[in-house]
Amino acid sequence: MMRLIVVLAILGLGLAVLIFNHDAGESFGIRNDDFGSLVATLPIILMLSAGIVASRRSFGQSIRQLAIWVLIALVLVTGYLYRNDFSAVGERLLAGLAPGKAVTVTTADGSTEVVLHKSLGGHFETTIAVGPVSVPVLIDTGASSVALRYEDAVRIGIDPATINFTRTVMTANGRASAAPVRIPEIRLGPITRTNVEGVVLEEGRLDRSLLGMSFLSTLGLLQMQTDELRLRD
Repeated sequence: MMRLIVVLAILGLGLAVLIFNHDAGESFGIRNDDFGSLVATLPIILMLSAGIVASRRSFGQSIRQLAIWVLIALVLVTGYLYRNDFSAVGERLLAGLAPGKAVTVTTADGSTEVVLHKSLGGHFETTIAVGPVSVPVLIDTGASSVALRYEDAVRIGIDPATINFTRTVMTANGRASAAPVRIPEIRLGPITRTNVEGVVLEEGRLDRSLLGMSFLSTLGLLQMQTDELRLRD
């Protein structure tokens, strides 16, 4: 049992060192690839040594023990080598299980994208940050600008007494009056835009704020698939 704990500790420590020093490219002056090979080989050496010293064990037992440690080493090294792929799979799984959660993924070419999945209502929903305030929104490519509910506008610090409802817009609830505003900052995951054109609708005329084209048109990528929306800065 003690030998098992020692070997697992060595493997775990080696994997942690590789992950921590990934960006540096070296661990203890050794290239990470070579260090990984050393970490994978060490349990084999330990098992061979243990097999020789523990003469009371049969040859068959030693071979079985050796095969187990070789398998453990291969699993750990494989986990390290394909850690980025496993991370991407996990992030996409999270996006699918939690519709509306903006999940940031790294693509094969190293680009960063925000992935959203459709909600049960068939819409792409998420939460944006306007300053320190979180605002639930619908992604709406049919809206020319960001449209804020009256209540959300008040929450982010817009004083209704300082804006003029001079525009008329169409909503799902019919015609409504809207006041043009400039939103200081909108953040969606790692994507940040400042001084965004928007409108505030009169009270009670919008069920949810809309993230429209005044924000979406500034993106480098807006790709909509069946149940997935991908946005790139």
